[in-house]
Amino acid sequence: MKIRLYITSVSLGVLLLSACDDEMGTVGPTIQPEADKAIVYTDTFQLKASTIKIDSLYARSVYGLLGEFYDPLFGNLKSDYICQFYASEGFRFEHTPIDGKIDSVMLNIFYNRGEWVGDSLAPMEVTVFPVVKQLERNFYTHLNPQDYVDMQNPLGQQAYTPRNLSVSDSIWNLASTDLNYYYPQIKIALPEALGQKFYDETLNHPATFTNQQRFNEFFPGLYVTNTFGSGNITTVSSTAMLIYYRYLTASSSGAIDSVINTYEVFTVTPEVIQLNNFYNTDISHLLEPNDTYAYLKTPAGVFTRLTLPIRDILSCIKERRVNSFYLSLKAMPQEDWEYALAPPAYLLLLPEDSLAGFFSEGKLQNSVTSFVSAQYAALTYDFGNLSPLLKYLAENEPDKEELNFLVVPVEMTTQQTSTSSLVVTSLNHYLKPSGLRLRKDGETLRFQVVSSKSGMD
Repeated sequence: MKIRLYITSVSLGVLLLSACDDEMGTVGPTIQPEADKAIVYTDTFQLKASTIKIDSLYARSVYGLLGEFYDPLFGNLKSDYICQFYASEGFRFEHTPIDGKIDSVMLNIFYNRGEWVGDSLAPMEVTVFPVVKQLERNFYTHLNPQDYVDMQNPLGQQAYTPRNLSVSDSIWNLASTDLNYYYPQIKIALPEALGQKFYDETLNHPATFTNQQRFNEFFPGLYVTNTFGSGNITTVSSTAMLIYYRYLTASSSGAIDSVINTYEVFTVTPEVIQLNNFYNTDISHLLEPNDTYAYLKTPAGVFTRLTLPIRDILSCIKERRVNSFYLSLKAMPQEDWEYALAPPAYLLLLPEDSLAGFFSEGKLQNSVTSFVSAQYAALTYDFGNLSPLLKYLAENEPDKEELNFLVVPVEMTTQQTSTSSLVVTSLNHYLKPSGLRLRKDGETLRFQVVSSKSGMD
């Protein structure tokens, strides 16, 4: 039944559940002038929700994930990365190595304490392979490393656990402001010949270091992957290659004074390419139709698709003014087993056909066709008032039957303005492992559209 309300003041908010039909009732003072009255309608509709597989994400970042982890509900995730290294223009070794010889080369993989998922004491092994083909600036995560990497020529490997037991608790727990602060890292010895190749190149072909493109042709990069172990995935904050050598110093008289140990460092920076790879398996059960849950798994696992009945809504509200269309999604609690995946903090609601270019073009939510939820709280993602969406559709796509939205976990960067408010400055795919069950039972996907028109219409 349609509920028709005559409101004596525009500020009054009366919400009554209804279906969309032509039968109306009236309430309110009969002495109110007809032109001053507002007629408010509340119509109820139903969303549809399903789970879809996402094979690839846009993931341009100097951060990476390394490891393998299995979750009883969300399946297995393995992650690794290919990276180039930045060389400053005109690079030269700062000093001359003794006898022109390099001592050693180390690849250091840095991460922050607690920045992992799973068992921090599970034994893992990382192996480094050379990249032998020039990388393309394609930051989607469907890359096949074997197209670029010599998998028959490992450069080094190292066993590790994210919680490095060789570091005492007293050192591990130091604050980052302490001079003795320990930066968690995995150190992998690479061939000394690799460092020698770099030094010899600076002498014999200095033009190699004229620009980044020439350097990439000389050294295309490294592939960093796990080759043993399962139980944790670590978020890599930075990757650096250090070339160690010794040089001689002289006194003021010209006599040899001492031998100094030093190094040159090449790092992964935003100026070069890092390609992250994610491999999800054992997720087919998440894609099976059901009436209870829709799923989210990151990175590059599954998203939730929401289907909005646009034709039903627009045919119902017709020429009325849309006052409100509030949408929130209800989640189930985090699973109760050890190392269960946590939910993401924020979700983006985005038309499915807009996903392809949204992140690669650096777009932000416009609060008209794309919306970011408030921070996850009380098992709820609240998207607020989506009424601008209905106005946009009525003006631009009035004949559209349904609209498919994707629910996309995102990482959000904000900046404080001069008025102390926060504005969103960037949105990126949430690349850390996470898992979520969204409820689709009963009334959880039911929503109301409140619209109005003047009494004289």
